[in-house]
Amino acid sequence: MGFGGISLSQLLILLVVVILVFGTKKLRHLGGDLGSALKSFRKALSSDDKEDKPEHLPEKDDQSKSDKTDKQA
Repeated sequence: MGFGGISLSQLLILLVVVILVFGTKKLRHLGGDLGSALKSFRKALSSDDKEDKPEHLPEKDDQSKSDKTDKQA
């Protein structure tokens, strides 16, 4: 028993058929395209995470600043 009820011999036959239909060059390019797509997808996810986190706390509004000056006087 192999992967999900598919035996090793069935997987090899499927691999041979796929290579005969598409050819090795096309499969190589397809693999490269898939790899670059995954790489750019991961890069986009990591850049979204960086944008979501604030680097510093925003300053308080003008009302809190005026309260501080009133207390000092």
